[in-house]
Amino acid sequence: MSRSDAPKPAPPLPEPLRVPVADSHTHLDMQDTSVPEALEAAASVGVTTVVQVGCDLERSRWAARTAAEHASVHAAVALHPNEAPRAPDLDAQLAEIEKLAALPQVLAVGETGLDYFRTGEEGIAEQQRSFREHIAIAKRLDKALVIHDRDAHEDVLRVLAEEGAPERTVFHCYSGDAAMAEVCAAKGYFMSFAGNVTFKNAQPLRDALAVAPAELVLVETDAPFLTPAPYRGRPNAPYLVPVTLRAMAEVKGMPEEALSEHVAANTARAFGY
Repeated sequence: MSRSDAPKPAPPLPEPLRVPVADSHTHLDMQDTSVPEALEAAASVGVTTVVQVGCDLERSRWAARTAAEHASVHAAVALHPNEAPRAPDLDAQLAEIEKLAALPQVLAVGETGLDYFRTGEEGIAEQQRSFREHIAIAKRLDKALVIHDRDAHEDVLRVLAEEGAPERTVFHCYSGDAAMAEVCAAKGYFMSFAGNVTFKNAQPLRDALAVAPAELVLVETDAPFLTPAPYRGRPNAPYLVPVTLRAMAEVKGMPEEALSEHVAANTARAFGY
């Protein structure tokens, strides 16, 4: 292995938040550290709760088991939109997701939605059918809905309008512009911002955050992906939430503690814990 190919070290622990918050979307199963290690590091900097998100049936089962074993972990279960067209029996897998979603430690159905970046036109119909079924599951069980939306803003909003959104709907890793943020705000949708809001080329995201009501804003890592600046290219983890939250507070023109209080209350309200 050459020096340039060597794994980059994990970023240092940031200064702890003075008001604890939650990481509203993470993938502990894809991270290099153990679950106890990840939770301990996060708690040491004021990230005292995490939502572990499943992307397929096996990862959703893992999320439910992990949430049952750790009080600070809540689970979300779903088939990721890119998984839907690949499912050998979509209806059977959706039935299993609904069984998992009924468990008490599972607080959300997600991440579901639409992704037109990786799935071409041949998969759109199954993606949309899967999304509609996940919406129905969330409503039947009174769980939050966690949405993955990539290059599909208009269709995501349209399907939500046609099906009727669950009472608590979260746009994970919000990727729309300011105009879409105003639409989401009018409908009471939560908008969760990840580390990419810190990227140099992400001014449209910062514009969206600027107009998003503080009462509807969440923070997430989507770890191990989307590590915030200045640590891009290094592994992400829940303990880096403070880096993103402080950047968000600057965009909002709010004191860190004030935004943290909003985020903590919003996350509890969004997921019902």
